[in-house]
Formats: sequence, C-alpha cells, structure tokens
Amino acid sequence: MTTLYWHTEGEGKRDLVLLHGWGLNAQVWQGIAARLAPHFRLHCVDLPGYGRSGGYGALSLADMADIVLAQAPEQAVWLGWSLGGLVASQAALSEPARVSALVTVASSPCFSAHEAWPGIKPTVLQGFQQQLSEDFQRTVERFLALQTLGTGSARQDARLLKSVVLEQPMPSIEVLEGGLDILRQTDLREAMASLTLPMLRIYGALDGLVPRKVASLLDERWPDTDSVVMAQAAHAPFISHPDTFAEKVCSFAGV
Repeated sequence: MTTLYWHTEGEGKRDLVLLHGWGLNAQVWQGIAARLAPHFRLHCVDLPGYGRSGGYGALSLADMADIVLAQAPEQAVWLGWSLGGLVASQAALSEPARVSALVTVASSPCFSAHEAWPGIKPTVLQGFQQQLSEDFQRTVERFLALQTLGTGSARQDARLLKSVVLEQPMPSIEVLEGGLDILRQTDLREAMASLTLPMLRIYGALDGLVPRKVASLLDERWPDTDSVVMAQAAHAPFISHPDTFAEKVCSFAGV
C-alpha cells in the first residue's frame, strides 16, 4: 500500500512544507522544528519511497512533486533541502498558484557538474549507484559523511544524519537509484528563470556537493531571487547552525 507520511505541527498561521534530501526522511527536521514551530504550521513529509512513505518504487521528479502537491495545503511556503529542493522547485513549476514562496537549501537546479557549471561529477554519482548494489548501507553512510565534511561539528552532524536514517525504514535500492538518477539528470536552470514567486536560496560555504559558486551564478541568472551563503556550514546548514538558519527562513517569510 502506498501512503505518504505527513506530520503537521506548529502554532503559526503560515504553512511551511519541509522536504528532506536523498536517503533520509522527515526526522531530519527534528532539531529545527522547535525553532520554526512558533512561527509556522509545519508539514514534515517523508518523500515517496523514503522513511515511512512506503510502497512507492522509483519515481520521476514530476511524479514525486505531484504526489506531495496532492496532500499539501494551498498557498504554503515550500522548503526543500538537497534533492527535496528539486522536488519543491518542481512543485512550484507544476502548480505555481499553490506555492506562495520557495526556499531551497544546499540545493541546485542542476546537481551535475558541466563545463562552466560547478557540481557533483557525474562519475561520482554513477559510482554511488554501482556501490549501492554491492554495499547498500555503507554507500548511504558515505554519502551522509560527505554532507558534513569541513564543519566544526562534522562528526556529531554525521552521527545525527546516520541515526535519522536508521530510525526509520530504509528506502529500497530502486528508490535510492531513482533519486540518484534525478540528481544526475535534472536541469531546471532555464525553467526556473520564469518563476515569479519569492525565492530564497540558502547555501553552506563549505558544501562539497553544491559548491558556493552556484550561489553567485544563480544570482546572475535569477536576479529577482535572494541568496544566503552561511559561513562555516556545509551541506546541512540547518543541523550545524540551526539558530541562524531559522532566523533566515523566518525573516524571508515575514513571520
């Protein structure tokens, strides 16, 4: 049976949909939820096939966005981290009237490195896909460790991410491979230039997966959007610097 896990909490009047990254689940927001809940009504979702949202196979980005949109409140702010940033962006492209504002965190409209575009080398993503079938858990753990490298709290942040994965049902290899396909193949740079909704992009200065240069390149391409590069943060700024992160989100949303 396919059911989408959806947890709602918070005192605020404004709805905020929170979408996690590859391999993880909505528990990743547990540290930041207490800081955001006084200001928003939070909707923490396990993406289809991840965590408690079981029964789904590998999906396209558009299908993933449609499944989340079907349960989402009207006129919410959507916040997506990493792969979740692509899902939130696709939701805004598919149903712009349903998304009042967009926050992407350590995300890129194009994760793959190309000529003159910084990102993850396609061979690295292909390597992860190959390794998934050989040593499933170790591959996911390696990917999580990459997300915290360089920060002062790297070890404890990596441990937290690992515990989030292990606490909930693990995604199938098919779902994880589908997620890596989305990261490798998606390029929303042109499509998102047409979005007119308020948009905030948050980056970590030490992020090894979404290099900080993406921020300045998109500042040029999308001049009507805002960006913040958080010093001393890597790929999970809401874990390493929760107070600063919450402040940026609340300020952007005007709550």
